[in-house]
Amino acid sequence: MAERADTSRTTERVVKSEPSDLSEASTSSRSIIVRFLMEHLMFRASTITSLLAITFSGYSLWESSLKHSDLKVFVAPVIRYASPYQNSNFEAFAVPLTVTNEGARTGTIMSMGLEVSDGKRSKRFYSADLGQWSIEKARTGDFRPFVPIPLPGRSSYTEVILFHARTDEPVMQIVEDAGNFTFKLTLDATLNENFGPLDRYMRKDPQPVSFEMILPALDHRAFTSGSGTVALHQKNWQSTTQVE
Repeated sequence: MAERADTSRTTERVVKSEPSDLSEASTSSRSIIVRFLMEHLMFRASTITSLLAITFSGYSLWESSLKHSDLKVFVAPVIRYASPYQNSNFEAFAVPLTVTNEGARTGTIMSMGLEVSDGKRSKRFYSADLGQWSIEKARTGDFRPFVPIPLPGRSSYTEVILFHARTDEPVMQIVEDAGNFTFKLTLDATLNENFGPLDRYMRKDPQPVSFEMILPALDHRAFTSGSGTVALHQKNWQSTTQVE
């Protein structure tokens, strides 16, 4: 009888201990899985954070140092015109404008060209001087000649560009009376190409800017008195921006 009682108690202890061992094993397994998932998530979060940091640094470097020159032109709503000489193809347009460089590297404006049309004919002009035309300046020759304009990255340049008719133009006077005139202004620019073929492949030349101006009236006496110019204006009296 005593032996059966001892055997019963031993069996009871074994039975009681088995659920406890299973519970501990299950808890340990869950702990390992949770730890693995946490480490995996932390690794992925660290990787994503590193990739974001690298991407942001690369973008900042591109925008601040590597982005190629990107020149854009803005033309004022009012320009001025002069034609003081008879029996000559000389005409002059004084065009106030701003050129911006939205890139990170320097671009240099070597010259500017202007083509004017009255709807039937066209005439070409070149960037001769800086500043407004006046009778006094014409008499004394006190003009500031146009020179190449370097534009560092993220900078702008504002000036009045004085365009003279090219001497090889056969059209004597493109402005013979009041009316509407269309203009196309182009930039001849040298852009930074330190990276050779890559820069040449990604080169973005400045696009021409076209605009229309109205000459309300033309009185040739204005060219020999006062400022010596007449004004043309935009139809909506607003500045012209380049079309992308």
